[in-house]
Amino acid sequence: MKSNPEIAAIIKVMKRRGLTLSTAESITGGGLGELFTSIPGSSGVYQGGLITYSDVSKTKFLGVLKKTLNKYTAVSEEVAIAMAQSVRAQFKTDYAISTTGVAGPGRAYDQKAGTVWIAIDSRDGTTTVALALTGDRAEIRHATLESVIATFSRILIP
Repeated sequence: MKSNPEIAAIIKVMKRRGLTLSTAESITGGGLGELFTSIPGSSGVYQGGLITYSDVSKTKFLGVLKKTLNKYTAVSEEVAIAMAQSVRAQFKTDYAISTTGVAGPGRAYDQKAGTVWIAIDSRDGTTTVALALTGDRAEIRHATLESVIATFSRILIP
């Protein structure tokens, strides 16, 4: 996904309001970080992120409890929330976004390809979005990124 006006608008609004952002990514594998850092001047807003693709990394670096992963799986609202809350606390940002899901091909965690959870956390609470996407691996990851940007934009710029 190339830099686009919607991402630039998010950065501009956050900069004007003095807000900061961090990310915890699984299914998007660093794609969110790449999108935000593609905008000149984004370093005043985007503080950094973690790519926690495996369950072990979610536990080790984000503190997602093993019992949460065992009970709900990595592809769940509960894990998406835990990821976003943890990365926001670690980076001390105003907002944090997390992504987790199954890009495919095939099933994982007894979930079909295209099952995705997004969480956006702030001091005002956490917004979650469940997605049921179709397409190949690249299309699912791309659609996840587009959904994150659209959702976050609606939160920041109502």
